[in-house]
Amino acid sequence: GRSPKILLAGVRTYWEKRDMRKIGHFIGGKHVEGTSGRFADVYNPATGEVEAQVALASQAEMDAAIANAAAAQPAWAATNPQRRARVMMKFVDLLNRDMDKLAEALSREHGKTIPDAKGDVIRGLEVAEFCIGAPHLLKGEFTEGAGPGIDMYSMRQPLGVVAGITPFNFPAMIPMWKFCPAIACGNAFILKPSERDPSVPIMLAELMIEAGLPEGVLNVVNGDKSAVDAILDDETIQAVGFVGSTPIAQYVYARATASGKRAQCFGGAKNHMIIMPDADLDQAADALIGAGYGAAGERCMAVSVAVPVGESTANALIEKLAPKVEALKIGPYTAGNDVDFGPLVTKEALARVKGLVDQGIKEGAKLVVDGRDFSMQGYENGFFMGGCLFDNVTKDMDIYKTEIFGPVLSVVRAENYEEALDLPLSHEYGNGTAIFTRDGDTARDFASRINIGMVGINVPIPVPLAYHTFGGWKKSGFGDLNQHGPDGFKFYTRTKTVTSRWPSGLKDGAEFVIPTMK
Repeated sequence: GRSPKILLAGVRTYWEKRDMRKIGHFIGGKHVEGTSGRFADVYNPATGEVEAQVALASQAEMDAAIANAAAAQPAWAATNPQRRARVMMKFVDLLNRDMDKLAEALSREHGKTIPDAKGDVIRGLEVAEFCIGAPHLLKGEFTEGAGPGIDMYSMRQPLGVVAGITPFNFPAMIPMWKFCPAIACGNAFILKPSERDPSVPIMLAELMIEAGLPEGVLNVVNGDKSAVDAILDDETIQAVGFVGSTPIAQYVYARATASGKRAQCFGGAKNHMIIMPDADLDQAADALIGAGYGAAGERCMAVSVAVPVGESTANALIEKLAPKVEALKIGPYTAGNDVDFGPLVTKEALARVKGLVDQGIKEGAKLVVDGRDFSMQGYENGFFMGGCLFDNVTKDMDIYKTEIFGPVLSVVRAENYEEALDLPLSHEYGNGTAIFTRDGDTARDFASRINIGMVGINVPIPVPLAYHTFGGWKKSGFGDLNQHGPDGFKFYTRTKTVTSRWPSGLKDGAEFVIPTMK
């Protein structure tokens, strides 16, 4: 039989789980407990401890949330766009008011530092600000006299109920990138956020209600693949936005479009930064440290490949990078604002990244800085890992081909500009890229020829501002339109064109004779 100690531990675990904080759904403007009986653990990545359990929706729960949204949407669509914009205006105020609270909740479940968490919220807030311009962005076109007595005009109308499936790495920003333009356009929105850090998306929905959004226009349903499939197969939902890994982006895109939905699905990345011999190497090295190791490398726009051109450039760059990587300050978000990055999001993510570093060594890459054994006193069970720096990485290695999504930077040496350019050109991913140079001609050539969606020139993480659009090429993006900016409003509306002709003669004036049959 089992020992008393094991039995006691089992009883303790039962009571701890029973009394643990439960996170449900947010439907119809209210918190709703999960009824499926299925839950996922929500960790504090810094301590490795389970701090809550999030409900995983059943098909019936998702159906109820969609029906609730469908009931709320017509009245919201009929609300004039200026009034809808005022909700966004108030929402921005509330985000600023609750910035510290949102950042703390985000850091506790994700692990990123407080300044980074605030950046996560602010980059979403900026899209909400852009959406305040909905009355202008939703204007149609008009042609007078398209034919004899004929006028022609177009209208942008909402799709109805739409949905977003968002990842763990930006639990504030990416949900707002999706639901702000969708709602400003007059749609109702179903948000299925990551189950790893679910608190902030629900807090955002609460703020939207406080800002004046009618109940049911934004519903947050937590779940796993069952919830995703329910969204993809539901006939009411007209469009789906997704951000995550490429295999799942392809899956979501294929299944959504097969059921007649619009879909914009953004996947993985392997972002290269080319360092030309004329570049300011101090500037380039600092840029690589921030872009490669910020948020523990868990960003789809992280720079994971540095490509110095020429041996002397490569040697000098490694010499500058190595001590900076070794000096990175790693710790929990509670350790202060000078922490460079925190833990990875889960134990499984940590094991995967360490496994890829092991693989890189086996394949013959030179591990210049090894952060695999990093441990922090008092946080031994946290999902921490130090920064790793590889040199002499080649195109055939797994660590070059694979999106690592961790604090690992690979240096791939190139003999000349054309060889350096060919690396991102021929890689299957095409999210972001950058070049550091003092030569305008090189920069212009690079920007023109590269087959990647977002390009930085002496800018390491070229994430476009809210009034431009965000989107990758190749296997980093599936669909015809990008996120936020003008594309966001195009994606969440459809165009109706009206051709109108009125009978003539009514303008000839009033008649004072009693009407008779003519």
